[in-house]
Parts: sequence; structure tokens; C-alpha cells
Amino acid sequence: MAQSYDFALEKIGMDIQSFSIWNEYTTFLKQVEAVGQYAENQRISAVRKVYQKAVMTPMISVETLWKDYIAFENGINPIIAEKMSMERSRDYMNARRVAKEYEAITRGLNRNYPSIPPTGSNEESKQVSLWKKYIAWEKANPLRTEDPTVLARRIMFAYEQCLLCLGHHPDVWYEAALFLENTAKTFTEKGDNNSAKVFFEEAALMYERATSGVLNKNLLLYFSYADFEEGRMKYEKVHSTYQKILDIEDVDPTLAFVQYMKFARRAEGIKSARSIFKKAREDPRSKYHIYVAAALMEYYCSKDQNIAFRIFELGLKKFPDDPEFTMCYLDYLSHLNEDNNTRVLFERVLTSGNLPAEKSVDIWNKFLEFESNIGDLSSIIKIEKRRSSVLNQLKEFEGKETAQIVDRYKFLDLFPCSTYELKAIGYTDVLSVSSNPNKIILPLMNSDHVDDHEENEDKICRPDFSQMVPFKPKMDAYPGEHFIPGGSFPMPPAATHLASIIPPAIYFHGPFVAVDPLMDLFRRLQLPDAAPPPTGDGVDPNQFELAKSVHWVMHTEKEEEVPDREREPHFNNFGRRRGNKRRFQRGHQPGFHGPDSEEEGGESNSFLPPQNDIYRSRQQKRVK
Repeated sequence: MAQSYDFALEKIGMDIQSFSIWNEYTTFLKQVEAVGQYAENQRISAVRKVYQKAVMTPMISVETLWKDYIAFENGINPIIAEKMSMERSRDYMNARRVAKEYEAITRGLNRNYPSIPPTGSNEESKQVSLWKKYIAWEKANPLRTEDPTVLARRIMFAYEQCLLCLGHHPDVWYEAALFLENTAKTFTEKGDNNSAKVFFEEAALMYERATSGVLNKNLLLYFSYADFEEGRMKYEKVHSTYQKILDIEDVDPTLAFVQYMKFARRAEGIKSARSIFKKAREDPRSKYHIYVAAALMEYYCSKDQNIAFRIFELGLKKFPDDPEFTMCYLDYLSHLNEDNNTRVLFERVLTSGNLPAEKSVDIWNKFLEFESNIGDLSSIIKIEKRRSSVLNQLKEFEGKETAQIVDRYKFLDLFPCSTYELKAIGYTDVLSVSSNPNKIILPLMNSDHVDDHEENEDKICRPDFSQMVPFKPKMDAYPGEHFIPGGSFPMPPAATHLASIIPPAIYFHGPFVAVDPLMDLFRRLQLPDAAPPPTGDGVDPNQFELAKSVHWVMHTEKEEEVPDREREPHFNNFGRRRGNKRRFQRGHQPGFHGPDSEEEGGESNSFLPPQNDIYRSRQQKRVK
């Protein structure tokens, strides 16, 4: 049972949620029956060893394990317990610190995320980013351990956890194997060959797992594995790796044969590479690329042009209707400066009848470029006529003689017309027939996009954004805000500042002013032409005679028809009177008669001011 716990802790003991298994292991060891003093000492040593490893491991609830460990030591010997706590407290504090960082860095990781092939979804991208962030954090050595083996184990544990969710991502497999390889090289530089050998074997095992699992058809992992074994001088293992790729039926072996030939040439010489090329020619799944690779290998490595020529000729016989192979052959001849042989090859291919018109566009363009570089004007015109007679069979070239002449004068990405002119004459339509038009069309489209964007910036009419007020959605608008359905426009900055420093409107309970009657009163007032002379005290009591003559009316003209019982004053929660609208009324002034004055038969008692008129009482105090 103890071996089972040790195996489990070796695999998942560094997980942040591994508290339960550590706690169960210590509980199991404590309950083991020990017969004799020696067995008891062995049990105590085993429990102490597990506790000491546990309190050094960052995990959630590591504090509980520390308390249990201290209690366990105190139960045995308090003196030894104090010594042990002093020795292990530093490691425990470090583990507790890292546990908090560990919990924060892994927050958001979905460990139940299904391992499926990459889809490019937002959730997948987020998980990949979080896993890489977690691995980079482990590589930064947050535990600050000086033991490279412990650091490597923690990093590989992070990679293993990541592979459970991202097992279909080849970059994770490759980075994990590369880390093991670099760690082994580090041990080799330090002279620790035994540890280096262990990590080299683990790297090889990682590559084996990668190429034997769900990514058994991923060529990148196979090639990386072959290069890894080649660096260890294990050529037999490299041969078996490449042969394993070639034995897969539903995989295109062309790239594998090309890389296999390069390895054979590096490790065993050109003869071994030729034998691989022979196997590649016999494989019906192989494409023209193996002929190009073999010919260029003979030319650059063996310095033998004749063998390269024979390989190209052999490929031309097997792929006479493939324009891409012909273009590779022409490029090779142009680098050799073989004008006659190049011209002969053009004529052979274009007059053989193996290529239809739509596949010969690139070769005709290449022929015209060749003649423009080394031929005279008559040969150029001759090739253009032959080219036009063939290309006019395609509907994209009908009536576009001007577009065809552009190829005579262009050089690389330089054209004799502007982008809009090339579009107008139909040159972009002509390029679309090419087998690889993106090399020219994409620069044209990008420049066109930039020009259009710049011109649109000048043509589009835009409002003056400095005069716009931000819209703020709000359920309940404050007084003074410009409220519209769905929100409100805020007040000006000055008014907003004033509203922030004055008491809220809900705390004002009176007196309330009827604005319309007040403004009507101001309109009817007759002010003297000259200001009254000031008195010795600086205040003229006559200034307040007008205010004294103003009376308060508790009802309006429209409210006179309301029954008396409905006109009873109401009181708010503070005991203050909340009457109907108040209205100012001019008293018996000479030359002035209000609509509700006593001269019209109104009762004088109805014009008495309310008893709690604060404004009137303050004015009377100031007059006194």
C-alpha cells in the first residue's frame, strides 16, 4: 500500500490540489501497527519523511499539514519538535508563498477541457495562453530551488498536465521534448553524465509517445525526433523513424523522402542519398519534388551538373504536364546561364502539346521574361505574338492586348501603370489565371487598400466630435439632467461640480416657491427710477415695505373649484405642511389690483401668511 501511495505522489504529488493524498498517506502511516522499538522507529521516520516532503510542496491547505507535522513532532519529543520546526520553517514559508502564486497563475485553467484537434476557437486560444503562462511561470523557478532535478520535475509535471488537455497540439509535445533535451545538455556541460543520460532517454521517450499517439501522422514530430537521434549518433534509430513514416499508407511521403535523402547525405554520404532517391522513384505516391531535391543535391553537393541534368530530364519524362516542375527546371537552367539549353527547354515544353493553355500561362510569362532579359526587340515581339495566340483562347485574355504587354515592361514588383490603371485595363484578371498569383496580386491589393483608405479619409464628412456630449444610460435621471428614453445627457461640468457639493434635493422640504406667479409679480412691479438714498446704518427700512405687502395664497384660481375637503393641507414625514402651490398676491397698493384682491370681494383672512413662513420671519428680524 505504501508503494501505491509513493507511485501516486510521484505522478501527482506536485499538484496544487494534492493535499488530500498527502494527508491520507500520513494518516495511513500513523495507523500502521509497529511491533517492537525498531519497527516503531521505522514508522516514525517514514511519517516524518512524508511530512517533510509535504510541507515543502506548494499546495492548497499546506498550513494544515504544517500544523499536523508540528503536533506529530511534539507528540514524540518536544525538544526535537522545536528543532525540526526551526529547520523546516523556512521551506514551509517558501512553499506557502509559492502556493498562493500557484493558485493565482492557474486560475481560469479548465483541467476538464477535452483533448481535441485544434479548432481555433476563442475558448481554446484562451486555454492555450493560460497553459503556456503556467509553464513559463514554472520555468522561472518560483521555488528558488538550487536543485536542477527538482526544477525539471516540476516543469515536466506542468507539461504533462498541459498534454492532458492539449494532446493534439504538436507544439506542446515538441517544447516538452526540447526542454528535456536542453536539460540533458546542461547536465552534460556540468559533467553529470548519469543525469544527462536519464534526461536524454526521457526526451526520446517523449518523442516516442508523441509519434505513437494521436499525432502519429504529424511529420513535424517525426522529423524532430529524427534530428534528435541524429544528434546522438543513433543512425539506426533515424532510419527506423523515417521508415515508420513511409509505412503509413494515407500520408504523402514526398516530404519524408526529401528529408530522408538529406539525412542520408549528411550521415552516410551521397551514395546513401541516391539509394533513398531510388526508393522514392519507385513509390507511386511520390511527386515531382523528389526529382528537384535530388538534382539540386547533386549539383550543390557533388558538383556534378551532368547528373543533375539527367535527373531533371528523368522528371520531365514522368511529369510532362506539370508546369511547376518545368518552372523548377527552368530556374535551374537560368542559374547556370545556359541560354541555348533554356530556350530549347521552352520550345520543347510549349510545343509538345502536353500542357493545355490554362496551365501554360506561367511558362509563357517566364519565356517572355527570359527574352526580355537577354533577347532583342524582334525576338521579344515574336514571343509576344505566339503568347497572345495561345492565351487568347482563354476568356480572361479576350480583348486585353494592353494587359498582356504589361509583362514586357514590369520588373519584380515594379509596374509601368498605377494600381487603378492596371485594374482598368484588366491586368488583375489576367494575373488570376496564374498558378501563384498572390505574389503580385497581394501587393497590388495592399497598396490599393492603403490608397483607398487615405482617399476615404479625405472624402468622408465627419462631425465635430468636440461638441458632442457623452450619452450615459441611466434608469433614474437626476434633476437638471437632459433625460431621454433609455438614459440622459449629463449636465455641463460646472453645473455637475455645483450639484456635487450642495445637499441633494431630497433633503429640501420647503418653503416651495411657485415660479410662474413669482415671475408674473416681477413683471408687474413698478420700480423707482432712482435708488433710495442709504441711511446711516446702510439699510433703508422702506426697502422692505414692498415685501411686507406681499401676501401668500394657499390655492390657485384653478383650485377654487375643488371642494374644501380635498384642499386640506398635507403633512410630510417631518411634520411640516405640504400644501398646494403657493402664490404671491399683491396687497392693497395704490394703482394695483390683483386678480384675487380684497376689492374683488375676497375674504381678508384667506390672504394671511402661513405660520411657518421662514422667509418672512427672517426678513422681519433683519428690519428690526
